[in-house]
Amino acid sequence: MFVSLVLTTRYRRPLAVWCGVVTAFAVHVAAAVLLGSVLRRLPHRPLGFAVGLLFLIGAAVLWRSHDQVDEHDVIRPASSFLQIAIASGSVLFLAEFGDLTQLATAGLASRTGDPIAVAGGAWSALATVAALAVTVGGWIERRISMSLVRRSAGTLFAFFGAWSLIVAIRG
Repeated sequence: MFVSLVLTTRYRRPLAVWCGVVTAFAVHVAAAVLLGSVLRRLPHRPLGFAVGLLFLIGAAVLWRSHDQVDEHDVIRPASSFLQIAIASGSVLFLAEFGDLTQLATAGLASRTGDPIAVAGGAWSALATVAALAVTVGGWIERRISMSLVRRSAGTLFAFFGAWSLIVAIRG
């Protein structure tokens, strides 16, 4: 959800972002359903460290870039609907690979024995959350400075990164 929100504030094309992220979610859900039992058996500790480091890197990038653009600047090059959808889908795909939602979907698919129902339910939920995020992203873009959004996002990413590392260390 957060990735969708940030991408919407960056590109200012909510429908293009939504189309990209829901396509990426479809790939994630398909991978989770097809590889459910394998994904469930991945060691949690290394995965937690990787997730934590990715969030901390994201936080650093957001913090470094918060003063580079103010709310009156154009913060993205002119892009077509398809380019924005592909960029958004790619970012989400890489950022969310192996996340808890994907692992939970894999676990449900392997436990229930009904991968089609699990895939449909998981994708529908993720698409709905992404729709809410791109809607909120548009509202935020119109009312709050992009510098504040980036600093806030960086802080949240740092929190999620630290939390993931703590959980991984505790095992």
